[in-house]
Amino acid sequence: MNIVQNNKTWCVIIPTYNNAKTLKRVVDGVLNYTNHIFIVNDGSTDETADILENYKQLYILNVPQNKGKGNALQIGFKKALSLNYDYALTIDSDGQHYPTDIPVFLEELNATTEPILLIGSRNMTHESVPKKSSFGNRFSNFWFQIETGIKLTDTQSGYRLYPLKHFPKRFFTNKFEFEIEVIVRTAWKNISIKNVPIQVLYDPNERISHFRPFRDFTRISILNTVLVSITLLYIKPRNILLKFKKKSFKTFLKEDILQTNASNEVKALSLALGVFIGIVPVWGFQTFLSIFLAAIFKLNKTISFVGSNISIPPFIPFIVIASLKVGSFFVGESGEILIDFDNISFHSIKNHLLQYIVGSTILATFMAVLLGLICYVTLNFYKRKTAA
Repeated sequence: MNIVQNNKTWCVIIPTYNNAKTLKRVVDGVLNYTNHIFIVNDGSTDETADILENYKQLYILNVPQNKGKGNALQIGFKKALSLNYDYALTIDSDGQHYPTDIPVFLEELNATTEPILLIGSRNMTHESVPKKSSFGNRFSNFWFQIETGIKLTDTQSGYRLYPLKHFPKRFFTNKFEFEIEVIVRTAWKNISIKNVPIQVLYDPNERISHFRPFRDFTRISILNTVLVSITLLYIKPRNILLKFKKKSFKTFLKEDILQTNASNEVKALSLALGVFIGIVPVWGFQTFLSIFLAAIFKLNKTISFVGSNISIPPFIPFIVIASLKVGSFFVGESGEILIDFDNISFHSIKNHLLQYIVGSTILATFMAVLLGLICYVTLNFYKRKTAA
């Protein structure tokens, strides 16, 4: 089979660690399609080295000590990149993947001119699939969608086609969790990620799993926590701002707010949530909270984010003064803002802080309700006008 597909060169990377029972079958199967193969022996202690002696025509990359699948893949990627390959197809050496599915990836690659990352989608409902694997895949799919907005049926399969020249410059993980990091961070670079159907074989007599349930699941959970935080604090706001910059305000308002599939009630509640978060004293976390809570309550994240920007610098002095003024009716002298900068003490700071917190919370509630109602009435008016 030609190693050039749609003007893109491709190779195969096979990371292996103590899979001597199945390695030869996998390599021989891949050889039916290409001899551009990189085998990364990740410190195997079984007969792997003896088996690889028969494949000296291939690229054999030996790692003296086992360092994890992620590290092995990165070694393979770097070598393939140094030889100017555009894509690398990775296949596990434990026998669960069928080399006969290689054309499935190449057909999909031929169908697009844009960079793409393909992940083999296994039938995880098959009776041979271990329940822990099925659960782990659903768990991974859920967090991947939260982190990227992309819905996939399989995010854990190691049978993948990677766009080598569109990776992040460096990675932070080197074990099983690497395969999560690489697809999430590639998606953040706006590279298309798609599933393709593949076969799968789980033979308990042959397959050796190196997954350590407690340790690796903990590492994956920590990684997902970091990725979700980055998503809410940076990626989501960045995407909204980029979308806003690419469009005129009128187009942004029309396409991303007026013409979204959300109901007018949801849009109004989304704005109200954003305004509330933007006024209450949660400095530095407005963006995170507005998007996070909108996701939790299934509201419009874009509208909530826009609403939270009520606290942009030009408005801050007015919000602070209004908050202190409102708070003064409930804390301290009624209707007066008592700030004596010449005699500041811990007691006075404490009093004014309480005054500000109380006032900003009340002001945030009032403004959220007011602007939410105005938004709801305006949207209904727009809807009736466009329907007429």
